[in-house]
Formats: sequence, structure tokens, C-alpha cells
Amino acid sequence: MGGGKKHIDRSDFLKGRLEGALSDEPMKMFSSWYQEASEKNCADPHAMIISTVDDGKPSSRIVYMRNLMEEGFVFYTNYESRKGTQIMSNPHVSALFYWDCAERQVRVEGKVEKVDPQLSDDYFNGRPRISQIGAWASNQSSRIESREELEERVAHFEKKFPDIVPRPPHWGGFILIPEYVEFWQGRLGRLHDRICFEKKEKNNWDIFRIAP
Repeated sequence: MGGGKKHIDRSDFLKGRLEGALSDEPMKMFSSWYQEASEKNCADPHAMIISTVDDGKPSSRIVYMRNLMEEGFVFYTNYESRKGTQIMSNPHVSALFYWDCAERQVRVEGKVEKVDPQLSDDYFNGRPRISQIGAWASNQSSRIESREELEERVAHFEKKFPDIVPRPPHWGGFILIPEYVEFWQGRLGRLHDRICFEKKEKNNWDIFRIAP
């Protein structure tokens, strides 16, 4: 890059404030924040960045939270994908929700488990047919020679399943069960509010504030 230094425009945070914890349980507080983000029409409020670790090297990608349960956050994927194999090798992951319209973030750290197969079946059966076929056609994260190769596999499974498309055995849901949750509210002068929940034992959380 040539020329002089270029500075990225700064903007301050003026859309909200957070005076202490709003709930004694993080999932209740998350549900409230998520509902507010949805009502404010934040872009993709269910999008979350999932970070996994393999051999000490982090890897991140955006996935969609498809179920919000009392126990945690559910998302679906190919179990044989890069994220799937990394999770099976090391179930400790982190997740990040960011809602620009509310100047809020939620950081989650915890362990991931497979959901009950019936939950995966129910979700898969409600997907559009092309997405169901895609779950069979795509060997997610593996190398392919061309787009044509992928489209040929789609055509193959379209013929194989002319009516009902069953859920592939390698595809299903994971649930992220939180052990640490941080609620971040942007504030003026970068003096942000950060309220944290750290699990001590089942249904017992240490709640504290940390400096911005």
C-alpha cells in the first residue's frame, strides 16, 4: 500500500445502556436481547460466528442458530465437515452474536454436543427440498474439481430421492451448552458495558461486570 496513513472512520456508541444484569440466568437474558434484535429488524439476528480449535489453530465461520433452547444454542451442519470433525475432536468452542442495530454483542464459550436425532429429523423435514438434496450432494469442506461436479451430484440425488428426502446420517444438529456468556453493550467514549455469567455448577451462575 502506498501513500500516507489511512484512518478508518470512527463512530461512537449511543444506542443503549446496561445498568447491571437484566436476569439471573444468561439464557433468559439472551432470549430478551434476541427478541429485541428481531423486533428492531437487525440483519440476521440468528447469525453467529462459531470458532473451533484443531491442533491449537482456531477456525471461524458464520452459522445460523436454528433453535434457542433452555439448555443452549442449536445449529445444524454436516458432521463430516471441517467444523463437524473439529467439534467431535474438541467440543470446546466459542460463539459470537453481533447486532449492529442495537450496538450489542453476546460472546459465548462452552461445550458442544449432538442433539437428539428426532430434533434433527424434525428440522431436516421442514427444510426446502433443494436444501435437503444439498445435504446429500455436498461433501462439505472436501475438495471438488468444479461446479459441474457438484451439480452432477445434485442431479444424482434428485433422481435417487424423487419424493421424500431422508436425513443423511452425516447431517444433524449440535447444541452449544454455555459455560461463560458475556453481554456487551456499546457506550459513549468506548466505555462499554460488559456483564458476564460464569457457570459454577448446574443452574448456578457467578454474575459480574468487567472493564471495557
